[in-house]
Amino acid sequence: MVKDVIIGAISLIKGMGVTIKAFFSPVVTVQYPRETINITPRFRGHTKLVADPEDPEKTSCIVCGMCERNCPSNSIKVEGEKKEGEKKKTLKRYILNFTTCSHCGLCVETCPVDALAFSADYNPSDFKKETFYYDLMLEFEKRKKR
Repeated sequence: MVKDVIIGAISLIKGMGVTIKAFFSPVVTVQYPRETINITPRFRGHTKLVADPEDPEKTSCIVCGMCERNCPSNSIKVEGEKKEGEKKKTLKRYILNFTTCSHCGLCVETCPVDALAFSADYNPSDFKKETFYYDLMLEFEKRKKR
């Protein structure tokens, strides 16, 4: 009985030591809406379209469909159209179903012209599933206007 009390007191003192040590250590909590954290360069948000280096007004996607074929989750739908007078297709729509995306990165790795990259969007949240169906072409157009 006395032995149990002594073991309990020692355990309590050790626990209080851990608590006091943590109390005086620097704060690592971020006050989220007012402060944001620095995202690591290798962070994988949802994919985004990359601008063409020769013409920043256009995306460098050639509508080959490699990303769509290699997606194990079938989260990507690519639509292109061949405009009159042009030799290649132009991207019309790039739909990403982020609810089923597994962040595997195969779409980014298999793109032959490096037209895809990972975004730094780290906090997408909503109550509706439809919010996470991204049209990356529309997002590219919005980024272009900024």
